[in-house]
Amino acid sequence: QVQLVESGGGLVQDGGSLRLSCAASGRIASSYAMGWFRQAPGKEREFVAAITWGAGYTVYAGSVKGRFTISRDNAKNTVYLQMNSLKPEDTAVYYCAADSFSRGRLVVAHEYDYWGQGTQVTVSS
Repeated sequence: QVQLVESGGGLVQDGGSLRLSCAASGRIASSYAMGWFRQAPGKEREFVAAITWGAGYTVYAGSVKGRFTISRDNAKNTVYLQMNSLKPEDTAVYYCAADSFSRGRLVVAHEYDYWGQGTQVTVSS
């Protein structure tokens, strides 16, 4: 069993930055992939970014590519999402997720086995 706890959300102005963290309890094997998803009010949950635990391969949604960076610290069992040049449309609840045996479908939400409780990110204009 893996538990995920997000932190780092908050209120920031248009153009600002935030760094989200996701601390995982339990053993994270090299087969894992870790992802960030977000859900805005009235919208479906959408993929943001993901990273494979072993090789560190990353993938991003087109809407955040070049502005967000996902990274991991294997020793700390923690995944980060550095968000720069934030826009009001980035406002959402951000969720961390873990896929215990990644088959490479990193952008697909139902591939992930474990989810955090979410952290609110609000970008004011």
